[in-house]
Amino acid sequence: MYFKLLTEHIAVLQIILNIIRHIQPFLVPICFVGAWGLMILSIWSIWLAARDSLSTAKQMHQIPCTGCQYFTADYRLKCTIHPSIASTEEAISCMDYQPKTNPMFY
Repeated sequence: MYFKLLTEHIAVLQIILNIIRHIQPFLVPICFVGAWGLMILSIWSIWLAARDSLSTAKQMHQIPCTGCQYFTADYRLKCTIHPSIASTEEAISCMDYQPKTNPMFY
């Protein structure tokens, strides 16, 4: 019983070793291409994230709320005219924007 089990395991190991022996010449090129592919994908992903962050930052810097006389800088009521769109992308084209004339009053 034990001898039969041992011979079956040896046969399976010999098959696995034969498969590895036949695949071995291709492992180095496959690993080389795979490693460089992973590096290129990682760099591409970082580039796309940086590009998207810069475009979002540029758009957010167009929001004029902090320079408006109706902006209160209070988290409970940011704007006295349009509190629902204050400091959002919708506020970029706000028709009621009035620049602060004297910052001492605001």
